[in-house]
Amino acid sequence: MESTAETTEAATPAVRIRGLRRSFGERVVLDGIDLEVSRGETLTILGRSGGGKSVLLRLIIGLQQPDAGSIEIDGHEIVEQPLDRLNAVRKKLGFLFQYSALYDSLTVEENVIFPLRRHTDLPDAECRQHAAELLARVGLEGDGDKLPGQISGGMKKRVALARALALDPETILLDEPTAGLDPITAAEIIDLVQRLQEARRTSAVVVTHDLRSIEALADRVALLHDGKILIEGSFDEVKESDDNFVSAFLRPSIRSKHV
Repeated sequence: MESTAETTEAATPAVRIRGLRRSFGERVVLDGIDLEVSRGETLTILGRSGGGKSVLLRLIIGLQQPDAGSIEIDGHEIVEQPLDRLNAVRKKLGFLFQYSALYDSLTVEENVIFPLRRHTDLPDAECRQHAAELLARVGLEGDGDKLPGQISGGMKKRVALARALALDPETILLDEPTAGLDPITAAEIIDLVQRLQEARRTSAVVVTHDLRSIEALADRVALLHDGKILIEGSFDEVKESDDNFVSAFLRPSIRSKHV
């Protein structure tokens, strides 16, 4: 039988957001956002460019602070927490930046090792072994000595994904994981994310404009519009909406089903 602690832990959302607000000057970007991500679930955030999707991810990981509202990671509040407590919670999160954000002066291996050296006391040999295993998992075995300037955009995404997984996070945040990639490479990244999630049973929050990514990855979809969640549900449920904005936003995907 499961203990009470285990049952409570399983019932606690990976991410819980309540009343989240963020403005830049007079421009309201997020206006009272309520969202939850269950353990093992993938939530995809959709919306127009500049509509606040990436801001939402940066708030979740604590790179920015909201004007109001609550963000809980695995039951732990991160808003207005001291840096040591924030960093302790951040270890539960992996973040894939939109443009990979690799350190150009570090090798591929050193980029993956970076969070291990920053947040753990593992010996160097163990850090390198773990990095080698992660790079092999993302199909980059033997590329650890290369610099970011020597590899393709798709390879950079793979390195960034390996780095995001370095601390064995319970939740990963993916900001436009297929942006700037050709269709074949984008499909490879989608497949890689799927396989890694299945192997690790991680939760995920994915920001993307790529409707193929949504169909492949999302358990649930939330469409952000004018600072609010306009609609939320499975991808099929969202596609059935008769809201004009939803229909216009998803029209390429809906049309493709009939071609």
